[in-house]
This record gives sequence, structure tokens and C-alpha cells, in this order.
Amino acid sequence: MAIDPFGLGTASGASSTSSTAMSQLSEDYQSFITLLTAQIQNQDPLEPMDSTTFVSQLAQLSQVEQAVASNANLEGIASQLTSLSAITGLSLIGKTVVAPTNQVGLSGGIAELGYRLGQEADSVTLTIKTADGTVLRSYGGLPVTPGELHELTWDGLDYEGLPLPDGQYVMVLEAVDGKGDAVASQTYAASEVMSMTYESGLATLHLANSATVLAGMIEEVR
Repeated sequence: MAIDPFGLGTASGASSTSSTAMSQLSEDYQSFITLLTAQIQNQDPLEPMDSTTFVSQLAQLSQVEQAVASNANLEGIASQLTSLSAITGLSLIGKTVVAPTNQVGLSGGIAELGYRLGQEADSVTLTIKTADGTVLRSYGGLPVTPGELHELTWDGLDYEGLPLPDGQYVMVLEAVDGKGDAVASQTYAASEVMSMTYESGLATLHLANSATVLAGMIEEVR
């Protein structure tokens, strides 16, 4: 499932919500003024009502009105950023990008892979498989430091040293700590951007290795 990195996917819906809130606030404001006027006209002259309470309530309504208006302005900015994301996505078509995926495309006998660890591991192994799970090649003793993107190049050979045909393959990363517990990780691959769709207000890129990724998730453009 694609992840929304900017939280902009609900911009249009949020804008509608703020408009409704402003409309309701306006009705409540008018109702309050009407009620306030009626109370002042009908108050007992010998026991006038405390005007401080009314002033305080008016101030609170004014603060709410300003907050809703500010929220509407922020939603407008979010909508503009969403449009900018779409334009950026279109500019990536035809370029090679590094993105999070477990899909890797072998082209010309070469594939560029990578991974990132959530915390330091004791051992890391990257295995390349076919779609049905057949193991083709494994790389052990890989760097165990967390945070940074570790990259390696697959030469297109299987574990017997035989060349494999160009096509789509799957990579699986196994990272464990000193206790043998799994360490959170993410695999990456370099691939060409073939097309872009605009889904839920976000630019979604479709890569040559069959992966689909949000434009905002791209690590590197080559």
C-alpha cells in the first residue's frame, strides 16, 4: 500500500469541512447576537446582567472564527502543494529513481539494489528470488549500520555463477540482532519511471520493475 508522506491526500475533503464549519459558526454567531440583544432589552433595570460574561463569550466566538479561517488558509496551501507534487511527478517520467520496493528489474545483466535498517543489526543477508520463491542468489555479511542507505550491485548471476535472463525478480532482506530477533528494514531498487497517475490527491509513480511508489518516497533521481 502506498504511504502518503505529506498528509495531503484529504485536502479537498478537509476544505469542504472547513467551509461547513465556517457556515455553522456564522449561524451560531448571529443566533448569539440575537439572543444577547433580546436579553439586554428584557433585563431587569434594578438587576442588570453582567456585561463581562457577554464580552467574554464574544471574544471566544471571535477566536474560533479566526481559527477556522486560518485552517481554511492552511488547506489552500496544502492543495497547492499537492498540485506541485503532481508536476514534480510528471518531470520524473523516463528517469531512473531509487525507491523503496522489494521488486528488482534485471536489465543488461545488472541491477542496483539497496537497503536501510531501522536499528543496528548483528547480521544482514539479502536474497534474490523468483516470483515463486526460488532462491537465485544470496549476499551475506552486509553492512549492519542503521539509518543510511546501503547499496550493492547484482551482476545478474545465480548462486552457481550462471547468467539469468533480464526480467523481474524479488529481493528479501533478513536482518537480525544479537539475540536473533528481526530488525526492521526496507529494501530499495533503482528503476526507470514509466508513467504517473494522480490518485487521492497524490502523484503515484509506476516503475519499470513493476513497483508503484509515491513521488515523495523517492530517495534519489539519477
